[in-house]
Amino acid sequence: MKVLLRALAYIQPYKFLTLGALLSLILVSVANLASPQVLRIVIDRGIHGKDSSILVWATLAFVAVAAIRGVFNFTQGYWSEKGAQHVAYDIRNVLFDKLQNLSFSYHDQAQTGQLMTRLTNDVDQLRNFISNGLLQMVSMLVLLIGSLVALFSMDWHLALVVFVTIPSMTAVIIRFIRVVRPMFRQVQARLGALNGVLQENLVGVRVVQAFAREPYEAARYTQMNEELLEANINTIQGQAASFPTIFMIANLGTLAVIWFGGYQVIGGSLSVGQLVAFNSYLALLTMPIMMIGMIVGQLSRAIVSAERLFEILDTQREIADRPDAITLPPVGGRITFADVSFRYAGSERPVLDHVSFSAEPGQTVAIMGQTGSGKSTIINLIPRFYDVTGGGVLIDGHDVRAVTVESLREQIGIVLQDTTLFSGTIRDNIAYGRPDASFKDVEAVGQAAQAHDFIAGFPDGYETIVGERGVTLSGGQKQRIAIARALLRDPHILILDDSTSSVDAETEYQIQQALNILRRGRTAFVIAQRISTVRSADLILLLDDGKLVAQGTHDTLLRESELYGKIIDSQFEGERVAEPEQVVDNVLA
Repeated sequence: MKVLLRALAYIQPYKFLTLGALLSLILVSVANLASPQVLRIVIDRGIHGKDSSILVWATLAFVAVAAIRGVFNFTQGYWSEKGAQHVAYDIRNVLFDKLQNLSFSYHDQAQTGQLMTRLTNDVDQLRNFISNGLLQMVSMLVLLIGSLVALFSMDWHLALVVFVTIPSMTAVIIRFIRVVRPMFRQVQARLGALNGVLQENLVGVRVVQAFAREPYEAARYTQMNEELLEANINTIQGQAASFPTIFMIANLGTLAVIWFGGYQVIGGSLSVGQLVAFNSYLALLTMPIMMIGMIVGQLSRAIVSAERLFEILDTQREIADRPDAITLPPVGGRITFADVSFRYAGSERPVLDHVSFSAEPGQTVAIMGQTGSGKSTIINLIPRFYDVTGGGVLIDGHDVRAVTVESLREQIGIVLQDTTLFSGTIRDNIAYGRPDASFKDVEAVGQAAQAHDFIAGFPDGYETIVGERGVTLSGGQKQRIAIARALLRDPHILILDDSTSSVDAETEYQIQQALNILRRGRTAFVIAQRISTVRSADLILLLDDGKLVAQGTHDTLLRESELYGKIIDSQFEGERVAEPEQVVDNVLA
């Protein structure tokens, strides 16, 4: 229950809505408890006593009770749902903010479908309990206590007969809680797995269709759906086995009241009106017990969902500002790797092993190496997407761990290997890092990234809407927009992670010509995939199995590193002797 109480703390800002709903609910319960007494008076003094005025008075009383019940049922339902919706709104925002700030290492291991389930279905389960279950539980307790008081005040002998059934019903409810709670967790886990398959297929639908794997994916989804169905049916069976037992015990209690109460009426110690009222209170007593059984189902779901939500909120953020972190001042761009080692979480093998080098302001640094040699890791450590496990990364002498993350990343422009565009216009995507940028600035970086011509060719130009993840654009177009987005921030440090891998030789040459101008005064790190990038670099870092095995210029490494020559020959097919302009001419020819 601790995790549920923690979740209920989100009600605090809406305590007046909650108190209003609670007061309305109590008034409804009081009206329900008053009804049997009105009924008793009608039978004993009106019908049995043949007093028509009592019938008129009682009718008006029933109308008043019904009106009170209707009004406060509305206010209770409206205020409780309004408060619950606000709580769900706050929790979704807190979760989203947490996920946005969790480190890359968390997202490397998390399943998108599971996270989406927690932000949607689990939040909704908690909202449903706050809206309905929580206040209804309070209402049921009021009815339960009020009914017991009324029963014992009317006839304590007969009330004891009823009271004997309560422990049996309570035992059934406790067993129900123990049985269904793990079932609800299994349902939520399987729903997350189902959403994971759905999310993968929606993202990769083109691959699925290209390889004609629709039957396989349909079978995989059906299997997950069947597992979810099985989990839901098991939960229903647990509920179905409990509630009939509660109904049976309640009916036995009613039978006992009618049996013993009937003899008391015949003997004259109990009036007919009292017996009817007593039986009405018995129904009010039984209803909370059965309702509590149903609410316990909501409670179990809410607890499971709250646990899953707080698993996210309690996840420690690996990349966080130190208490004494300072704001990184405007940098010149000198970057130093001082004996840096790095190992991904859960891996025993280091990706980088004691790597040291320095890049001076304004230099272009090309990073080369075979797949898995650590190229992407180097550029991920500069903006502190991950923290080093040994050594340090310094910018102008400042350890990146000693400055605030925001001030660090504000001075770095990044084009990642997997280009991501957001739904919206091309202009919005270019201005993503500077939303207040003028159209003139957006157009300027579009031209610099060699994107202006194809953007201007669209009927709506920079206001053209791109599809989800930019699917309406080619790979080269998306990468040029991503480059423009990075350049708009006017960063002192540029990181280009394989940023020209999806463009042809001519386009790459045009981009390189623009970047040669834009890189002036900036330190640029480029994962090299083209010979032109390698030849124009001021410093080339050659990695092999996580170690920096050579560094220098293109000509220097050709003379001094046998491995470098092999990589050039294998990756660039002998083009090392050609100038970039000749490569473009050959392609155009």
